[in-house]
Amino acid sequence: MNEKMGALFVTLFLGVFIVIGAMISFMVQKKQKFLDFSLAFAFSVILMLLFTDLLPEASETLGNEHFLLFLLFIIGGIFVLRILDFFIPDHEEKRHTKKCEKDNLFHIGFIASIALVLHNIIEGMAIYSTCISSLRTGIIISLGVGCHNIPLGMVITSTLYQNNQSKKKILMIILGLMLSTFVGGMIMFFMNGDSLNEIFVGTLLSLTIGMLIYICTNELYPKIRKSNNKKTCIYGILAGVILITFTCFLGG
Repeated sequence: MNEKMGALFVTLFLGVFIVIGAMISFMVQKKQKFLDFSLAFAFSVILMLLFTDLLPEASETLGNEHFLLFLLFIIGGIFVLRILDFFIPDHEEKRHTKKCEKDNLFHIGFIASIALVLHNIIEGMAIYSTCISSLRTGIIISLGVGCHNIPLGMVITSTLYQNNQSKKKILMIILGLMLSTFVGGMIMFFMNGDSLNEIFVGTLLSLTIGMLIYICTNELYPKIRKSNNKKTCIYGILAGVILITFTCFLGG
């Protein structure tokens, strides 16, 4: 039961990063440097975890006899985020021009919110399964993915705020987004996620791997490469490497 509650807590913790992104949009002045550090940190953390933890864990769980499932669900994870990405605006796009009408801004924010809810439920299910397999790995993944979620919280907040929506209404939407990862965790909790067979857990781990590969290659790396704050990005990457190295020592 302790493992299950720990996994649930991690899915709730993951949603906090959306709120952090919202708070940054309201308060932080130098948003770009903070974003660049967060994205670089997420990139190094996720990339290292893919090779040190997730890929070996998923392949061991599924075994050689289910290698096709392993590949299929990795590809599936990539396509899930690719499809949802069509509805999530890029936080670097300069959308807030005179041509952007209020109705269009609200539409972007609303559709992006729906896409993120679906994204986060799937993400919450995958993170829960990872935590059941290894709580340490699940926590570190939540840090990496959470840093990736900060820009998404920022773009939802800024888009709705430009539409003159009240802060109270925006925070209610952000709260819903935050809880959506927890909903994914709850789904797994009631499915008795700690006693699911290895094939199901392995396929969810493979789905997570595909999602993380997509996040690294299609979202994080292009933004880091185009960043003007190269030193900030280097610091973020080094911070991620140090964190994973430190936790590997702790985990033996």
